[in-house]
Amino acid sequence: MPFTTRRRVEFRDTDAAGIAHFSAFFFWMESVEHELLRTAGIAVVERDASGLETSWPRVSASCDYTAAVRFGDELDVVAGIATLGRSSVTYGFRFSHLGRDVAHGRIVAVRCLMHPGRKPEAVAIPAGIVAGLAPYRLPDAAAAPA
Repeated sequence: MPFTTRRRVEFRDTDAAGIAHFSAFFFWMESVEHELLRTAGIAVVERDASGLETSWPRVSASCDYTAAVRFGDELDVVAGIATLGRSSVTYGFRFSHLGRDVAHGRIVAVRCLMHPGRKPEAVAIPAGIVAGLAPYRLPDAAAAPA
């Protein structure tokens, strides 16, 4: 079952025309991703005893817009796991307002060890995290943005 939450279009999210700026959807996708992870009991950043961090850098993000929303509008956001790879997660997002689709987005994040002074190292997603994400898998039809 996908994860569902709500966001309100704040004044800061709008452009000079009073419409939600395209970039606001990227902040909302990241925020909803983190909310989904917390609900699943998964840390966004983990630190081991030595201080080494494991996190989820994004390697791809996209959003397609189908209708405008404005300051004060409430958005229903449906998010879920479209694809789960060895080290990557592809999230799918659907934004709607009053039952009407307004945007569809996608983020690909890779589980990485964050070595200080070096580029992130992709690592396999542990079985416990795979199990925690499993309930949020999207049906195939919902996984791909329309």
